[in-house]
Amino acid sequence: MLKKSIVFVTLAALALGTAALAQNPPVSPSPIKRTILSKIDLPGTNYETITATVEVAPGFKAGRHFHPGVVVGHVTEGEFWIAIDGQPETNMKAGDTKEIPNRAVHNEGNPGTVPAKLIVTYVVEKGHPMVNPVKD
Repeated sequence: MLKKSIVFVTLAALALGTAALAQNPPVSPSPIKRTILSKIDLPGTNYETITATVEVAPGFKAGRHFHPGVVVGHVTEGEFWIAIDGQPETNMKAGDTKEIPNRAVHNEGNPGTVPAKLIVTYVVEKGHPMVNPVKD
């Protein structure tokens, strides 16, 4: 009897999990494409520097989040919008650069009609997720 109960509970969990995935499938293709160019440990610290190209799809907003360190982004193509909590919103274009302070909660996205392209340098704590969503 116990084996039948375990099998039933397992099958029910799999069915519910599959149904949940079917209702909330992952976005494909991803609206953000991050290509890491380099990753360098900062000697004597628990930090690393990650340099990446980032491409953001037109009309996409990331939602409020933070990074475990300082981030500097330089727009190379298109438009980029950023709203750091406690600061005025900034609309950026090719050639503009912006720093996001350590753990600053912000939202960002592409208000334009073409992909936004950036070169981004993250100076972040090792072993932490690069992006941490904030629940409103």
